[in-house]
Amino acid sequence: MADDWEKPRSSVASIDFEEEPRVTLPVSQRPKGHYSLSDFYIHRTLGTGSFGRVHLVRSKHNLRFYAIKVLSKEKVVRTKQIQHTNNEREMLEAVQHPFIVNLWGTFQDTSNLYMVMDFVAGGELFTLLRRSNRFPDPVAKFYAAEVALALNYLHTLNVIYRDLKPENVLLNQDGHIKIADFGFAKLCPNTTWTLCGTPDYLAPEIVSQQRYNKSVDWYALGVLIFEMLSGLPPYHQPEPNPVLLYERIAAGPAYIRWPAFNADATDLIQKLMEGDPSRRYGNLQHGAGDVFAHPWFREVDWEKLRRREIMAPYLPKIEGDGDASAFERYPEGDAVAGYGKQTDDPFGHHFPDFEYMQT
Repeated sequence: MADDWEKPRSSVASIDFEEEPRVTLPVSQRPKGHYSLSDFYIHRTLGTGSFGRVHLVRSKHNLRFYAIKVLSKEKVVRTKQIQHTNNEREMLEAVQHPFIVNLWGTFQDTSNLYMVMDFVAGGELFTLLRRSNRFPDPVAKFYAAEVALALNYLHTLNVIYRDLKPENVLLNQDGHIKIADFGFAKLCPNTTWTLCGTPDYLAPEIVSQQRYNKSVDWYALGVLIFEMLSGLPPYHQPEPNPVLLYERIAAGPAYIRWPAFNADATDLIQKLMEGDPSRRYGNLQHGAGDVFAHPWFREVDWEKLRRREIMAPYLPKIEGDGDASAFERYPEGDAVAGYGKQTDDPFGHHFPDFEYMQT
């Protein structure tokens, strides 16, 4: 089955023009830092993407390690992702939860945006899953339960996440999760319609371009549980074909080849992947309570789990602070050399909440 794995999957996004009722996020209780590049030693690249890189850095002041996400303003503007980028900063600044990555501060220079976040040393859940082929039922249950707590927390703040997948679930040094990458997160008190997310994880109402609500995150949790238990998402094909994939998503579980899962796991996946959002678990009268009370989660002590008092099933092999061996190596190139250089700045006004770094 390992040969059937793709590289980490890219997310897709259309442009978000709609106006939503204005809702206020809570004021963050986390101290907000004022940062510049001169505050950090840049060690190595942790990941690359369409807009830039994520670097492992060390603070010159407290000697702690952080991850800095660097985004090219020109690329963000050219691909019409201004709103998604500003949303990510706004969402991460407001949320504070043991299973969500912390944002400590943001800044910009004339060319780039910078986001200072936790360094989560254990790497991606995707990497662990690919190495394991599939997870035993109790292991998948542990990670699914922590993701469910994080999603429920976001939903209580009227935040819809929209990009759940193993690549965006990181493992902390203690083995507990941290959800990262809030580029598609959005304040959503009612419904929205933007096509965004990762194709394998899109709910049928997104595929059919209908308005949708926060229940698409619960649908994605069902897909995640299936992928953790089987090693592949439910509608996976060796040769990617988006049209066929979307047809199968729209047709629903009839197209799924069901492995021999625990019966309770199968039942929960079917209730989360329900094609009719009005009948989907997480979106009924009791909300997330139906998910937490499902028999598959029968033995989970939710309060102990929230306090991280339950031993994680896998402890990353970390050789000390700053050990980034859980992340792939990337050619470093000369990207860092351009950071902080003074250039023309035609795009800075699009990102008013990223303060200019002190020189």
